[in-house]
Amino acid sequence: MDVLQRDDLPFPQSLPEFQQLFPDEAKCAAYMEKARWGDGFVCPHCHATGEPFRIATRPGVLRCRKCRRDTGLTVGTVMERSHMPLSTWFWAAYLVASQTPGISAVQFQRQLGLSRYETAFGILHKLRAGMVRPNQDRIGGKPGEHVEIDETWVGGRTRGEGRGVHHKVLVACAVEVRHRKPGTVHDKRKDGRYAGRVRLAVVPDRSADSLCGFVESAVAPRTLTVTDDWRGYASLGKRGYEHFAIAECGDPEVAEDYLPIIHLVFANLKTWLNGIHHGVSHQHLQAYLNEFTFRFNRRFYPFNASRSLLGIAGDVSAPTFDELYSGKWEHPTCSG
Repeated sequence: MDVLQRDDLPFPQSLPEFQQLFPDEAKCAAYMEKARWGDGFVCPHCHATGEPFRIATRPGVLRCRKCRRDTGLTVGTVMERSHMPLSTWFWAAYLVASQTPGISAVQFQRQLGLSRYETAFGILHKLRAGMVRPNQDRIGGKPGEHVEIDETWVGGRTRGEGRGVHHKVLVACAVEVRHRKPGTVHDKRKDGRYAGRVRLAVVPDRSADSLCGFVESAVAPRTLTVTDDWRGYASLGKRGYEHFAIAECGDPEVAEDYLPIIHLVFANLKTWLNGIHHGVSHQHLQAYLNEFTFRFNRRFYPFNASRSLLGIAGDVSAPTFDELYSGKWEHPTCSG
């Protein structure tokens, strides 16, 4: 459900408005119902339409008048199989999305008044799963714009193992490069260029299969792509992209001069990971990349972030606590 296109679904732009719109469980349930069935309730079991029975003691459950089967409002969402009230989920989504730099699990636990850190950690990862828009479009493809592509190592220093990239993870990135209108306040910064949408994903290595595979999943065909001269990108021209490679000549500062936007994204990403979350595990890094992407792509519209999060989260599933802690859950890549 694209809640940003729905005029009948207002969303608060301040804490007092949030408390006014969602004061109790019934109001949250009514919002979820309207968001999921904008044209009226449709039973997922028998596909009958019409007003369902409503159970006063169970505001999150609707009963079909034809087949008499119950449908939970949270089924098929990140909130499914959760014992937390809807009002707590709404407050959690608003809290996560409205905090511009993000929020750590410790801060989140304190704000929600949760007794266990593991509960806060699990809820945050469920919401991160809700930050990945299903069937998202690929970036680029617009005339007059290009996409910078590069990769970087993410991870902290490993004690006792010397220099190098021990236990670090390779992350690939693609970012749209847009141009500000001439005469505006910021048009002289980096020649008027600024970052549009971004895509980030963990990749296994720097081979052509890994790097070009990432590009094909994240960037629209026929887009002008700008990379360094690493051979892993050499086949982009044969894969349907207009490709321009910057010759580094062994000097990484050359790439930073000619690929300034993506290196700015990398700097922001690493500062965010270390500053807000104090480093993350390799197992869950993709989830944090998804969160960074979600926030970065909505940085100009901060109040739409929480509204969009509830909308996306209404169409996707999320890991259970057992899947999350056992490592069986595979985090989806890229977010809208």
